Amino acid sequence: MWQDPIVEETRDLRKQYAEQFNHDIDAIFADIRKRQEQSKRNRVSFPARKPAVAKKSA
Repeated sequence: MWQDPIVEETRDLRKQYAEQFNHDIDAIFADIRKRQEQSKRNRVSFPARKPAVAKKSA
């Protein structure tokens, strides 16, 4: 099976990042939040969408 080298590199980097935090999702999330706050980039936030309500047929 063909393997994309970019996908493989991305998966390897993700694995290395998770290993830094012993695969603790809370620690990973805290690190992402910390990096986000330290970043000088503008963030975009959209209001939450209301779920579409399906119309019932008569």
